[in-house]
Amino acid sequence: MKQLLLAACLVLCTQALTLPFSVTGVAAEHPSPDAPTTYYFISDLHIGGDGALNECQFEPELIELLGRIADTPRAELVIVGDAFGLWELTQITDDTKIRHLADTHAELFEQFRRTGERMPITLIPGNHDYELACVPAYREQLAEYNITVEPVLHTTREVAGRTIWIEHGNQRDSFNTFPEFGNRHGQPSGYYITRGTVATSGRAAKHSRSDWLNDLQSVYPNEEIPFWMWSNYVYREMSGFVFWVFFPFIILFSLSLVIFIGRLLEKRRVLRTTFFRTTFAKRFGAAGRLIDIIIWVNTTVISFMLIMAIPLYLLGRDIRSTLQRYGVGAAEGLKAEKDQAYVDAAESVFRDDPQVAVFVYGHTHIPSLRQVGGRYIINTGSWLKRLDRVPSRLRLMPDVYVPSFTLSYFTVTEKNGSIAINYGIMPKKVPGELTLLQRILIVGRRPSSVVPIPEETIVADRKD
Repeated sequence: MKQLLLAACLVLCTQALTLPFSVTGVAAEHPSPDAPTTYYFISDLHIGGDGALNECQFEPELIELLGRIADTPRAELVIVGDAFGLWELTQITDDTKIRHLADTHAELFEQFRRTGERMPITLIPGNHDYELACVPAYREQLAEYNITVEPVLHTTREVAGRTIWIEHGNQRDSFNTFPEFGNRHGQPSGYYITRGTVATSGRAAKHSRSDWLNDLQSVYPNEEIPFWMWSNYVYREMSGFVFWVFFPFIILFSLSLVIFIGRLLEKRRVLRTTFFRTTFAKRFGAAGRLIDIIIWVNTTVISFMLIMAIPLYLLGRDIRSTLQRYGVGAAEGLKAEKDQAYVDAAESVFRDDPQVAVFVYGHTHIPSLRQVGGRYIINTGSWLKRLDRVPSRLRLMPDVYVPSFTLSYFTVTEKNGSIAINYGIMPKKVPGELTLLQRILIVGRRPSSVVPIPEETIVADRKD
C-alpha cells in the first residue's frame, strides 16, 4: 500500500512540475494556436432611433464589409462602441430594442449571424448603446446573431507579443461620463440631450421639407448645432415669399457695403473715378431711385456699425472668452481641445504599460492615426454622414454644411513578427443634397478634409 501511495505522489508531482505556473501561483496564460492575429475595428454606427433615425444609410456597405472580412484566417471584428442608437429609441420602453432593430434591419443582422459563424464579433458598449452593459437580455439577444458583448469600459487584445488597448472613449467626455458604469439609472447629461433633441429630430424629420433633421447626430461638435439649424432653415425651410424678400435685401446690403467703400476711396482720391458716386436714379429712373434709397439706408447702418465696431469687437471677444470657460467655443478649437483629451489618455496608458503598442478609441467620429513615441493612437471614426462647414462667399448668408461619407475601418495584424496597422474606406457616393443656391455660394471652395491616413503603418518593435 505504501509503495502505491508513493508512486501516486510521484506521478502527481511530475504532472504539477509540467504545468505552466506563473510566479504568482496562477496558471500562466499562453496564446491559443487558434487565437486571432488580425483585428478589425469599426465604431459609431448608431444603427436605430425614432422615426427617420432608424434608416441606415450605409447598410449595403456594412453588409459588404462583413461579408468581405469573414474569410480572414484567425481574425476578430471588434466594434468599438455605439453600434446601436439605443438612447434614440425612446418609443420602446421595455427590453425589446434589440429585437426591434433585428426585425427592421433583418438583412444586416442575418449578415452578422453569418459572419459571426466564421470569426468572433465582439462589441463593447459606447454611450449611445450603454444599455448593453446594464441589460443581460440584450446581450443574450445579440448572442443569437453571434455578437459577443463585453460589458466593460475598456478591453485589450494581444498581437505580436504586444497589447492593444480598446475603449469607446465616452469616459473622456464630461457630457457622456457614466458616474457608475453598469447602473442603468446613472445616466450622464448627454443621455438627456440625446433623448430631448436627437430622438425628437428623428421623429420630426418626417414632417420637414427635406430629411435634414435626420442628420442632427452627425453635427460635431454639438456646439455647431445652432449654426447648422440656422443654415438649414434659410436654405431649406424658409418659405419662398420670405426668402425672396430676405435674399435680395442681403444682396443689396452687400452691394451697399461695396458702394460705401468705393465712394470712400473715390472721395480720398485713391480711386480717380466717379463710378460709385453716380446714383442709380440717373441710370434706371424710378427703379434706380428705389435702389438709391435702400443703399442710403444701408450706408447709414454701415456707418453706425463702423462707429460701434470697436466696442462691439471688445464685447464679442469677452463673450467668446466667457463661452470658452464653459466649454463652448469655435468648432475647430473645440475639436482640438476634445481630441487632446484622448491623446493625454493614450499617453497615460503608454506610460503605465510599456506593452501597449496601440490605443484604439471612437466616440468623436473623426478617423485619425497619430504616432506618439513609436506607439500609435487610432480613432476609428464613424459611419454616419459627415457634415463639413464651408463658409459662404456671401458672408451675410449662412455657411453651408457639405455632406459626405467616410466609412472607415482599421486592421491591426501581425506581419513578419511586427504589428501592421492598415486603414481602409468602403466607398460610398456623396449624397447630392445641396440646393443650387448652396452650390453657388460655395463655388470653388471645398470642405476641410480629414487628415490623410496611410494605407499601412508598421509599428516599431519595443525597445526593452
